[in-house]
Amino acid sequence: MFKKANKQPSQNGRRNYDTNVSHFGPALGGCPRPTHLCYLPLQHLVSLQRVSKQFHSLIQVYLANCRTFNLSLIGSCIPKEAFCSMLKDNKVLQSLALQNCSDWVTDKELLPVIGQNQHLQRVDMSGCACLSRHSLVAVSLSCMHLQHLGLAHCEWVDSLSLRSLADHCRGLQSIDLTACRQLKDDAICYLAKKCLNLKSLSLAVNANITDESVEEVAKNCRGLEQLDLTGCLRVRNQSIRTLAEYCLKLQSLKVNHCHNVTESSLDPLRKRNVVIDVEPPLQRALVLLQDVLGFAPFINLQI
Repeated sequence: MFKKANKQPSQNGRRNYDTNVSHFGPALGGCPRPTHLCYLPLQHLVSLQRVSKQFHSLIQVYLANCRTFNLSLIGSCIPKEAFCSMLKDNKVLQSLALQNCSDWVTDKELLPVIGQNQHLQRVDMSGCACLSRHSLVAVSLSCMHLQHLGLAHCEWVDSLSLRSLADHCRGLQSIDLTACRQLKDDAICYLAKKCLNLKSLSLAVNANITDESVEEVAKNCRGLEQLDLTGCLRVRNQSIRTLAEYCLKLQSLKVNHCHNVTESSLDPLRKRNVVIDVEPPLQRALVLLQDVLGFAPFINLQI
C-alpha cells in the first residue's frame, strides 16, 4: 500500500514533505508505483502519460485496474482517442461517470468499454446527447449487477431500450430519467413491475407521465425513498394518495410545477415527515405577504 511521504519540521516551523525518490521505486527510475496513482486527479494522469514511455506504461497498468472512472472531473478536456486508450484494457470497472461529456462521447467510444466491464454497478450517462439507445441496450445486456443509472437529459432513451434494462437489471436501486421525453406510461409501468427494489426514481420534466405511472411505481416499489415528479403536469392527487398508501418508506417527494397536485394529497405525507419541495398554502401566502409588506405578521399556525 502507498506509504505516505514523511512530514519533517523545517526551520520556519512548517512541515516539509520528504520527496525521497526511494518512495517511487528504483525499478521504475523514479516513477511512482501504480498504487500511488490513486492519489492523483484523473486530469493529472492524462498529462503524465506524455512524460515518458515508462510513465505511459505505468499509468496504463493503473487504469486497467481502476474500479472507478469519473470523466465529469475533466469534462471535454480529454480527447476521444485518450478515452479509448485509457480504458481499453480495463475489465474491472464498477463505476463509470460520463456526464458533462455530451459534446463528444458516442456509442463508438462507449460500447467497447461497456462490453468488457460486466461488473459495473453504477453508470452515469447524464447529458450525453450524442449516445443512442444502443448504449443503454448494451448496458442492460452486459451489466447484470447494475444498481444505479443516470440518464438525465438523454432524450434518445426510448421505450424499447428501457424495457431491455428492466428485463436484465432487476437489482436496479436508483434511476434518473429526468427529461427523457420519449418515455410514456407504458415504459415506466413496465420498469416498475420488473425493478421492485427501486429506492430512488426521477421522472421529472416529462409531460407524458400521468397518474398511471406513479400508481404502478407505488404499488410495486414499496421500498421507494425518493421520487422526483417535478414538472409532470398530468400527475394528480389520486396517484399521490396511492403513493402515501403504499410507499411507507418514502423520505422525499418533489412535485414543484405539478399544478394538479394539491395540499389535500400532500398533507398525509407531511405528517409522516416526508420532505416535500412545495410549501403548504398558508406558508406560501406568508412568504408572499412578507415580500409585499417587507415583514411577516405574526399568525398562530396552531389554531
